[in-house]
Amino acid sequence: MTFKSFEEIEAWQLAREMCRIVGHLTAKEEFSKDWELRKQIRNASGRVMDCIAEGFERGQNNEFRNFLGISKGSCGEVRSQGYRALDKEFISEDERRELDNMAKRTAAAIQGLIDYLNRTEFRGQRYKKKPPKNTGDEFFPDTPPKGI
Repeated sequence: MTFKSFEEIEAWQLAREMCRIVGHLTAKEEFSKDWELRKQIRNASGRVMDCIAEGFERGQNNEFRNFLGISKGSCGEVRSQGYRALDKEFISEDERRELDNMAKRTAAAIQGLIDYLNRTEFRGQRYKKKPPKNTGDEFFPDTPPKGI
């Protein structure tokens, strides 16, 4: 797995799509009147994207894993809030199911990244020696750690 920017990370891309879905749902007239729930679900979905980006940019696998854990937890928060929105009849069951599926897909992608970071011996960009000029500077090594 090699990433040069957080925008290349599939989990971040899925989180961005989940934010788009949340934005669409919370723009509905009835939903928009419940300021507290609207703010909570928007913040939770945004936190998924933002924690992936922030963790990646810190350049240390330990910190990245920590932020990924927070991000994955926020996926669960979005799912829970989807049920609250359904119970208040702000969204339909089909809309809740779409949101739930996107949150699960995002959480699974995050977990895959956590699992990879748990297996690799690479400690992070911060610890990488400067590459010779004109070679791509990569966050993750090209080959998996030995024994996998």
